[in-house]
Amino acid sequence: MDKVKLAVIYYSSTGTNYRMAQAAAEAVPVSEVDVRVRKVRELAPVEAIATNPAWQAHLDATKQIPVATPDDIGWADAIIFSSPTRFGNLAAQMKQFLDTLGGLWAEGKTANKVVSAMTSAQNPHGGQEATLLALYTTMYHWGTIVVTPGYTDPVVIAAGGNPYGTSVSAKATGEISDEAVQAIHHQARRVITVAKWIRKGRS
Repeated sequence: MDKVKLAVIYYSSTGTNYRMAQAAAEAVPVSEVDVRVRKVRELAPVEAIATNPAWQAHLDATKQIPVATPDDIGWADAIIFSSPTRFGNLAAQMKQFLDTLGGLWAEGKTANKVVSAMTSAQNPHGGQEATLLALYTTMYHWGTIVVTPGYTDPVVIAAGGNPYGTSVSAKATGEISDEAVQAIHHQARRVITVAKWIRKGRS
């Protein structure tokens, strides 16, 4: 059987969700999975970015990451999204990307894909669960198969216990804890396991 195709789609201003996306990508075996890591397009004006040195530094440091396109969604068997929370909802950059995919959805090309999501906020109660649930609402419209980590491994509890997807409290450096990395690894592998089951069943 061909490799499972995984798209990891993220938005990150200062690096947290970039590192989360990288952790998800590194968790899956290259012998079994083709991975695309893609960032969504930055919408903020250059003047706003320049006022935050960490934001500007991260933007400069990740220029080599390709920008996500509808083709990346159509290509994928499975998708992991990672977005910071903004007032309990998705970052505008991620929402704008999702809003460009109406044509893909209308063609039935979003249906039956396995999807999971991750997020970050400045504190543990900064809207992390609400952000994931908001993204999953869009995924229900798409006809995807949402795969959350639930409480399927002790690493979920160790990382904070969010059953909807790994979530972290963002640090100024953008670094994430070892516990969060382990939870992301588990989440990504679970997504690939379910994607394999579905591909086998459909074949």
